[in-house]
Amino acid sequence: MSLPEYHVARSSGWHRYVLVLGVLIVVGLASVPLWAQNKITHTLVTFLYLVALGQFWNLLGGFAGLISVGQQAYIGVGAYGLWLLGDVLGIHPFVAVILAGLLAVVIAVPAAPLLFRLRGGYFAIGTWVVAEVMRLIVSNIQSTGGGSGKTIISAAQMPIVTRMEGTYWLALFVAVGSILLVFFLLRSKLGLALTSIRDNDLAAQSSGVNVFRAKMIVFVLSAFGCGMIGSVVALNLLRIQPAAAFTVNWTGYAIFIVVIGGFGSIEGPILGAIIYFALQQTLSQYGPWYLLLLAALAVVMATKAPRGIWGWVDKRWHLHVFPVNRRLRLTSPVAESQKPAAPESGPTTEPA
Repeated sequence: MSLPEYHVARSSGWHRYVLVLGVLIVVGLASVPLWAQNKITHTLVTFLYLVALGQFWNLLGGFAGLISVGQQAYIGVGAYGLWLLGDVLGIHPFVAVILAGLLAVVIAVPAAPLLFRLRGGYFAIGTWVVAEVMRLIVSNIQSTGGGSGKTIISAAQMPIVTRMEGTYWLALFVAVGSILLVFFLLRSKLGLALTSIRDNDLAAQSSGVNVFRAKMIVFVLSAFGCGMIGSVVALNLLRIQPAAAFTVNWTGYAIFIVVIGGFGSIEGPILGAIIYFALQQTLSQYGPWYLLLLAALAVVMATKAPRGIWGWVDKRWHLHVFPVNRRLRLTSPVAESQKPAAPESGPTTEPA
């Protein structure tokens, strides 16, 4: 009698349609500067970097279990990196956006081993301390403008149409790139390692996972992405200040997006960014009431749906837009003739 055969599968037939739809959405978004007004393009840049911000924070907190409240350190470094590379070193601002991410990596690499010595809430506080140290350093350097900040002259001197289109496409590149990065990362062996580390890093290490290496890769990638986000924001606003570039609000936005959308998924931060962006555009004029609404919504979601909206969808319908999970599927079922025959019914004797 032959046994049924199984194989590990990640995607199904309907994911081909998802891929086609995703390509069409990206192409449609890429065409926005060609027909939309500058105001629409400027606004959509905000949405795109919010998507990337949620993905990179979720890469740390949702997949690796590294809850950081100091990602604003790398956003600020990226923003000031655009000024340094563009105005001081004379590099084209569009090229400087990518190089600014590398400056954030320069800060993240020596900071990571120190932070990894901390656990839980101490790690979160440690990341915030790094961000505050960076803010104080930049605020007390006269050449960076001190507390008043700097205007990015190299970007301001560009034709407005060229700058707006370039800024938008760079923001789209960062947003789509963050999604693809997380997607391919989770489909690799490192993705399995991150899942085990998030559940129990000591058990993962005892199973042969190089915990430090996996955390280091994720931490550096997240810093690089946040550095690029900061440079895109600076390119979009043309003005940087330490209080705005290094504010903890950046991490607050990311946490809100992930909490609402869903931890530990690619779909969650996208959905959370859409919800947060919609609330921001419609309710921000109400001032403190807008902030209270966001806080109340976050509390409700944290208590009623701890895994976020997409976590609830996944639990109810097992729906995955991005095929990163592994599932066993039947390859060759047992033929009826090979199935063991059912025992015949008949009288049985009971032991005395």
